[in-house]
Amino acid sequence: MKIFEEFKIQFEKPDWSHDPELCLVDTLLENSQELFKLLARDITAGVKATVFGRGDVPSVEQIARAALYKEMKKLDYRQLGYHQIDSRICAYFLKIDPLRPYSFQMWQKYISKISSDSLNEFMVGINKIAIDQGLETVERLRIDSTVVESNIHYPTNNSLVWDCIKESHRLLKYLSEEISEVNYRNYQKAAKRTYYKINVTKGKKREELFVKQLVTFTKCINQVSNVVKKKPGCSVNSLALLFQLEELLPLMEQIHDITYRKEVNKEVVPNDEKLFSIYERHTDIIVKGGREALFGHKTNLASGSFLILACNVEKGNPPDSKRYIGIIDQVKENYETTPRDTVADGGYASIANMEHARERGIQNIVFNKVVGSLKNHVSSLNMETRLKKWRSGIEAVISNLKRGFNLKRCNWKG
Repeated sequence: MKIFEEFKIQFEKPDWSHDPELCLVDTLLENSQELFKLLARDITAGVKATVFGRGDVPSVEQIARAALYKEMKKLDYRQLGYHQIDSRICAYFLKIDPLRPYSFQMWQKYISKISSDSLNEFMVGINKIAIDQGLETVERLRIDSTVVESNIHYPTNNSLVWDCIKESHRLLKYLSEEISEVNYRNYQKAAKRTYYKINVTKGKKREELFVKQLVTFTKCINQVSNVVKKKPGCSVNSLALLFQLEELLPLMEQIHDITYRKEVNKEVVPNDEKLFSIYERHTDIIVKGGREALFGHKTNLASGSFLILACNVEKGNPPDSKRYIGIIDQVKENYETTPRDTVADGGYASIANMEHARERGIQNIVFNKVVGSLKNHVSSLNMETRLKKWRSGIEAVISNLKRGFNLKRCNWKG
């Protein structure tokens, strides 16, 4: 195949001798310049000429390469800025002059402009190249879901109340250093003592401690509210701190309400009304079967032999059976072909999903477990057995995705 011949020529260069994986990606990008056009609209949007600075910016290709290198090496932007100076391979891959590198702020500015839709089109384009080269096929599709946890501690009502008290005092302390007329009372010492007592107490005494903690929490909410209403200050730092306090105040009130209803009134609070972190508010609670609850994001994946062909990060915790149709249609739209065989976990099984797959022209439709009157639609029993065994391989794909690409935890902010 042409791409492998060019890869061998590239690999003979001494620059690539210690990083064949990066060499393969470089060869692929060199032969697929049209991929960069998919990102050009996002990257060039709002770019204006300026008389300040060095007078140039990275090209779309350089920005796309930097984004790939950053993720492949698991770097943050500061580390990326260092690598371009320190590593000959990095400079060669990014196609930059190592004597005139770009700042990490420049990389962050442009890489962060790439939207999720454009990035999805870019990755689908790479998958299409792998399919054309015979490295992957869309004839067979296996579907499963996994959970990517948020970067938070295990949330309890007690810990969330303490987080609010601690965070409000941190912001008030910095604000008082900026503005002398801002005065506040420190409730942290008493709140921390009660927080530890609640952790080791059960029964009626625990409820009394929660009432005591909520009284302290109410005082914290009131003093934050008073500072926000007065809106003192004129410096940039003080305005930034006031803005953070304004954002924190409704979260404190929400957590106070949830904790009072649950711990004092003994109500069952619906999950969609709960907040699991004041720092990572996007976090969802995911419960799969009888397993322990996880906090993060549910992700549905469709895989061929070894490549991820479709990936959807869901909002909330929708049942797998509701996401099957969307994945099938997504694969057909992206790759302009219909899989011959599909196999999925038992959670995706439903009569509606079976009928939809048959309407799309899929010949063998297998669910790992079926209940009731539902039966797998297959050409033979042997084919059903083979597809069920092949489905188990997606667990290895998910494991490699999480461990090999550092996707065990979600590091989103905001």
